[in-house]
Amino acid sequence: MRLDDFRSMVERLALEVPSEFRDGVVAIDVSPKAVPHPVRGGVYTLGECVPIEWSGTGADLQSRVVLYHGSFAALARLGEFDWREEAWETLTHELRHHLEWRANHDALAAYDWAAEQNFARHEGQPFDPRFFRAGEVLDDGVWKVDDDRFLVLADSRRRGDHIEIPWHGRAYRLVVPAEPRGYVFLILEGLLDPPPGDAVLVVKPAWRLRDLFRRMPAPVQQIARVTPLDG
Repeated sequence: MRLDDFRSMVERLALEVPSEFRDGVVAIDVSPKAVPHPVRGGVYTLGECVPIEWSGTGADLQSRVVLYHGSFAALARLGEFDWREEAWETLTHELRHHLEWRANHDALAAYDWAAEQNFARHEGQPFDPRFFRAGEVLDDGVWKVDDDRFLVLADSRRRGDHIEIPWHGRAYRLVVPAEPRGYVFLILEGLLDPPPGDAVLVVKPAWRLRDLFRRMPAPVQQIARVTPLDG
């Protein structure tokens, strides 16, 4: 289905949703992007509910719902696919997510804080290196904040070595820098199916007892080139 036809279909489907379920949803948009799952091949994010504005209580939350045409098209190429049924299921799922955000003040506050910290990371400003854990859990050891994906390398003994990491059903190789010794955020380049934003491998420090009495060094960001192992 072409992008324009998909957008028209989503607009018609949105009109079928009772108004009380759309309260606070300021826009239902269609994006041409494909959003691959960070680990599983053949799995894509079809839609997303993005909190935009709230006063702190959650009850007045305003959100934007996005459906990703590129993800729908990618799944349609894999086999039998009902565009209308999948679009309706995705739309209603994301609207339920909006209502859940409104009802869960603590989760919304954590999401808001993680988004602020991630913005600081993008701007080169100081940020809490553990902020991504307040984002959305996508898989074991994988988190999402905004359009960015974060994978964690917990075994810091691998610093300076070649390692293999999974991404969307493929294996990739990269070198983990030996220095610095604190948190390192490696922005991965060379992925064949990249996310809409950054793919970040977070290298955690190996804390020793004496480190408990020292100030944590500021996290460092570096670009890391990855190589697919299957060509």
